[in-house]
Amino acid sequence: MKKVTFKELTLTKIEKTFGLSQVWKSSILEEWENMSAEITESEKDFLEVLRDRIQKGGKAWNETELENKFISPLITFSKIDTDEFGYFLERPLQASIGEYELTGIVDGMIATGIREPDIPFFCLHEYKRSVDNEGNPDAQALAAMLVAREQNGNNKPIYGLYIVGLIWNFIVLNENEYCISKDYNSSQEEIYDIFRMMKTLKIIIQTKLL
Repeated sequence: MKKVTFKELTLTKIEKTFGLSQVWKSSILEEWENMSAEITESEKDFLEVLRDRIQKGGKAWNETELENKFISPLITFSKIDTDEFGYFLERPLQASIGEYELTGIVDGMIATGIREPDIPFFCLHEYKRSVDNEGNPDAQALAAMLVAREQNGNNKPIYGLYIVGLIWNFIVLNENEYCISKDYNSSQEEIYDIFRMMKTLKIIIQTKLL
């Protein structure tokens, strides 16, 4: 069994090793991007506070600052946590896939459980600054999603996200194909699209993945 960590991987290595292929259009991703959700006035006020904060300092923040000042507040404020599933940070994921043991720490995940994650639906990487970036957050997110699919043991899609500085990209893994969204700039009006997609992800989990 060959041990491989998330950090060792690139998209090309994942495709060659695990038989995945990137597609440029996905009905599952399009449905997610186009789902509607109400954003209340109080939520708009909070998002503007976050947006002002990231516009002024976001490009210089380190990964801990980006996580604590922006990413986690936005995701938590979307009220993603329920009595059945919640948002977890810095948790290990591991699975044996073919002749490989794939393992790593996922920066954020949404999974069943309250105290500890059990069945993961959504994986997030990586709180990196937009300058001096290291690693491949797209590949790390996809690798975590691949492990999540293996742990789930079903044919349902896995959802994900990677973040580099101000830019958010959403991912869907369905069977052996993955699709990456356009760039969403969290310092611009697209912060509302990001927030809406986190709110609708809750609906997707409740209605399609549980």
